Amino acid sequence: MNRRAISIYIGYLLGVEGVFMLPALAIAAYHNELPSVKGFAIAMAALLVSAALLIRQKRPTDAGVYAREGFVTVSLGWILISLFGALPFFISGAIPSFLDCWFETVSGFTTTGSSILTDVEVLPRSMLYWRSFTHWLGGMGVLVFMLAVVPLAKGSGETFHLLRAESPGPSVDKLAPTMRHSARILYSIYIALTLLQIALLLLGGMPLFDSVLNTFGTAGTGGFSIKNASIGAYDSAYLQAVIGVFMALFGVNFSIYYLLLLKQFRAAFRNEELRLYVGIILLTTAVIAVDILPQYADAGAGKAVLDSFFQVSSVMTTTGYATANFDKWPQLSRFLLVMLMIIGASAGSTGGGFKVSRLLILWKAVKNQMQTMLRPRAIRSIQMDGKPLGEGVVRGTYAFTAVYAVICLTSMLVLTLDDHSMETTVTAVLACLNNIGPGLDMVGPAGNFSFFSPLSKIVLSFDMLLGRLEIFPMLLLCMPSVWRRA
Repeated sequence: MNRRAISIYIGYLLGVEGVFMLPALAIAAYHNELPSVKGFAIAMAALLVSAALLIRQKRPTDAGVYAREGFVTVSLGWILISLFGALPFFISGAIPSFLDCWFETVSGFTTTGSSILTDVEVLPRSMLYWRSFTHWLGGMGVLVFMLAVVPLAKGSGETFHLLRAESPGPSVDKLAPTMRHSARILYSIYIALTLLQIALLLLGGMPLFDSVLNTFGTAGTGGFSIKNASIGAYDSAYLQAVIGVFMALFGVNFSIYYLLLLKQFRAAFRNEELRLYVGIILLTTAVIAVDILPQYADAGAGKAVLDSFFQVSSVMTTTGYATANFDKWPQLSRFLLVMLMIIGASAGSTGGGFKVSRLLILWKAVKNQMQTMLRPRAIRSIQMDGKPLGEGVVRGTYAFTAVYAVICLTSMLVLTLDDHSMETTVTAVLACLNNIGPGLDMVGPAGNFSFFSPLSKIVLSFDMLLGRLEIFPMLLLCMPSVWRRA
């Protein structure tokens, strides 16, 4: 294993995090938030010193970065940026318990949005900014950003191993001849959509600070709100509709936007995952709107449709914003939302969950198996968008599904020690592993995660990391063979 190369990459990763704390420090200084100034200053110093110590190492010329180094770099990197990112909350006293600080920061970087805060509006503005910015940075990927702007990798193959470990989905494709160029394209689209949403929210009368932070949560599909009532605090159908639409847009595979930029409209709109993703959103929106309509007798059908679409978009993209307490909706609507928690967004998006593409692959595999039972001698391949899928992708989907189920059940088993309701336990794990944020009952839109025991918070924190990094990079850290030098 090329441990020096791993250290260098992690060093640059910590350096990037330190630089990105500058705006939060400036906001703290501007608003005279002295404890926050202290918190960010010390955290930045710790990050930059650690980065300098790691980067100064001489990299061996006879060792490269392969799959093993890529997975270890990403996994260790995400754990460390979460630990360092928690320091401002703890040092400033904004969140007294370091475990709670780490839970909140992991929730931010993994774009989960689950929170231990009972009153988010008492946080200093600088802390609100940093809390929401972790969503934006974690949404597209910290390593993706670093490799897009810092020329570090020794060739495109090295970059591929690093980005594959951080990118969501069953497979990773290049948008351009090199992965570094692909990373730049992804972030260019990401920034453009972010700026567009900020502009539209400003046109709707939302204050600049609120527009930026709510967009950070939307773009990263994270869902940390700066209001206790989430997006429901903004009594504007226009603002809620804009955020609802952009949540859905950020849940689309970003390669679709690249195809649109290339004017390959037919290839974009014939994408099977996109069509299923849109179809699920439209169908569940219609069913839930009809189901909740009796509860909206006074507000009207338009409000029922808007709230239904907003929550479907929020849950399926694993954002977690809310305009209504859907925990009080009828059982059918609540069940459908739980199903959407599991399905999640598209591969290659900023959303989490099982992914629509994996659902498609499993369905095609089941269909293929049934046809094989009828005609055993026939040779068939599983295809996606008219192209055959490699056996590795299919096997990987099977393995992911099995491990995903085991982690869900194991985490739920641990959480039962807290003796909360089944709805709370089950949906808390689903909300964290799928990077959604709110669940049902005590962890619903009106609740939080503060009441869980320290053990449960640790389990849920690792569930968030497992979900964001697609499980296997984190699990590989536990394999002794990964750490061997040869």
